[in-house]
Amino acid sequence: MKSIHPKWIYLIILSLIWGSSFILIKKGLLGLTPMQLGAVRIIFTGAFLFIIGFKKIKGIKTAIAWKGIVLTGFLGTFFPSFLFAYAETEIDSAIASILNSLVPLNTIMIGFIVFKIKSTKRQVLGVLIGLMGTILLIMNGASLNPNQNYFYAFLVIISTFMYAASTNIVKHYLQNVNPLAIAVGNFTIIIIPAIIVLFFTGFFKVETFENEQLRPALLYMLLLSLFGTAVAKVLFNKLIQASTPVFASSVAYLMPLVAVFWGLLDGERFGFWQGVATIIILFGVYLANKKRGQTS
Repeated sequence: MKSIHPKWIYLIILSLIWGSSFILIKKGLLGLTPMQLGAVRIIFTGAFLFIIGFKKIKGIKTAIAWKGIVLTGFLGTFFPSFLFAYAETEIDSAIASILNSLVPLNTIMIGFIVFKIKSTKRQVLGVLIGLMGTILLIMNGASLNPNQNYFYAFLVIISTFMYAASTNIVKHYLQNVNPLAIAVGNFTIIIIPAIIVLFFTGFFKVETFENEQLRPALLYMLLLSLFGTAVAKVLFNKLIQASTPVFASSVAYLMPLVAVFWGLLDGERFGFWQGVATIIILFGVYLANKKRGQTS
């Protein structure tokens, strides 16, 4: 019997893990500010990665590789950790996950603009369709939830461009670096800035620890850090190396299904036209990934 290619196993596991990340962020915000949440998430993840793989840093030997590590650390983890936290103070976790589906489309655009990777007419059409779906999603989300500020949705969109840039950098400059080494290297760079940020948020004041919501919030962040960031970071790097940047980014196909499920369980409103917009976005992603002759 033909064995399943590892890339599909990585894809499914990542979809389940990352699809659950958005509801964990939402729950964590009940006891933490967005800046505290982003910083705690990075610190927890960094501590875990250092324990299991600090020696792997020796595998990062060239200046070019370290430049890639720095860029992917900030673009792929540091800034998005704070941007998503702020976004979910105003928009639902399910909407954040759907907008995150733009990563494959942005991967194609950045690959074309920065890395001179040729794009087909089908891919361009996919990007345009995805853009239409995004506009429809934001407009109908704002109408369905007038109490939410949908300008915060653009924080998620900015994050998707950062993820896309990070994905291309890993594929072009870190292809031969151990995935765990990449993850540990990322957090070696960003953990100190995260600690500084956490210090200036007032997290260590007595009032913070008197908050009854702090303990469950930290538990949610521990789960998010161990699985949604640390484990997933390594798996995603493996996925990129086992396939292509665009295929790796297609984890965004399945994540919204998991996130919407959690969101509905948590009482979030999800209307018919939001569902239509989601289908349009994912169809655009599908078209963009159907490049002839592409090896994945």
